[in-house]
Amino acid sequence: MVNSPSSSAQNSANTETENLEYVPVPRAGFGRRILAIVYDSLVVAAVIMFAFAVLLAALGIFTKTGVINLADGEDHAALLQGNPLTTVYLISVLLWFYVGFWVRGGQTLGMRTWRLRVRNTDNSRITKKQALIRAVTALFGLGNIWVLFGSEKLALQDRIAKCEVVVLSKEANQFVNWK
Repeated sequence: MVNSPSSSAQNSANTETENLEYVPVPRAGFGRRILAIVYDSLVVAAVIMFAFAVLLAALGIFTKTGVINLADGEDHAALLQGNPLTTVYLISVLLWFYVGFWVRGGQTLGMRTWRLRVRNTDNSRITKKQALIRAVTALFGLGNIWVLFGSEKLALQDRIAKCEVVVLSKEANQFVNWK
């Protein structure tokens, strides 16, 4: 597929605009990061409950149609609990949540509330690869402890993924560009 000149020019203009709007802003400290994590944990709990409900509904359909048979006295939840496939599914949902938000706008809902944004140092969006590295190396939020010990205010996941979390002004937070 060949890019038309107008689409190439538009992509170039979007990148240039994103980089031209660069304004140095302070990096996020430990307190704001933790508050965003607490807020996001409520959202993540709801997402996980919904994902598990979808899984239970699918299992209910499979048992009703005879695709899966349960042993006597076994219920649907017991079949899913401790199952490695269930764990992989729920971890995938979590990764989808964080990677999706970070790549599209640089903010989860908690980050938006506390006016935080993850970005590259040139103000560009992080890539899916960076977001995945960031999610895996965050160590369930413990990677943020590194912020307390460095003058650069970079968490472990920020260092490894080569990005930063910054504090936006109220005005800038309202106009974060989403894909």
